[in-house]
Amino acid sequence: VRDVSLAKSEYIPSEKTILKVQNLHDDKELFRYCTLPEILKYVEFFTGPNIMAMHTMLINKPPDMDKKTSRHPMHQDLHYFPFRPSNLIVCAWTAMEHTDRNNGCLAVLPGTHKLPLKPHDYPQWEGGVNTMYHGIQDYDQDHARVHLVMEKGDTVFFHPLLIHGSGWNQTQGFRKVISCHFASADCHYIDVKGTSQENIEKEIVETAREFFGNANTTDLKDFIMSHAQLVKGERTNF
Repeated sequence: VRDVSLAKSEYIPSEKTILKVQNLHDDKELFRYCTLPEILKYVEFFTGPNIMAMHTMLINKPPDMDKKTSRHPMHQDLHYFPFRPSNLIVCAWTAMEHTDRNNGCLAVLPGTHKLPLKPHDYPQWEGGVNTMYHGIQDYDQDHARVHLVMEKGDTVFFHPLLIHGSGWNQTQGFRKVISCHFASADCHYIDVKGTSQENIEKEIVETAREFFGNANTTDLKDFIMSHAQLVKGERTNF
């Protein structure tokens, strides 16, 4: 995934052009993050003993080019997931270097994990918005934010309904993070058609067909299922 500010520039794969690498299951070294005992011992408190790695990312937030396109709008991760219940899902988000407000650390709204899933769509930002960076349109902007200043190796675990996002990178360096969304193998898939998630399903399916030639991907469930992997215990339901 490339930052929208680089969309029309010459593409040479490097640290300077790649914003995000998703679905790390095909990379043995990067996916090892999802199997680390230091991570799973905390994940198990949320998911129970049967743990699936559902979605993985390495995020390389680039220096912003005065367009603020490196921002990530406030959102709930459950918007992207066609499985439930939400209380058996958790994200592990690990800083690969120092992160603070200068390079776009996480900003969270404490307590919002108790809210229902809200409708998401692209924000109307003048500089542009990155692909699939959907945001909540009607959250309480007066709700106090907490900015998570983290050091290399620090990890935060959070609920998929927690409203969170990140600011723009005002430094000349790249803010690197690796993360994995885990779920209990006892979870179940749902059909998102007719729900607020229908817009992201359509976008993901179209992208999968365009970039991967995956004609077999017909819905969000198919896409997620093709990447889910058991990392501990037994595959009881998924």
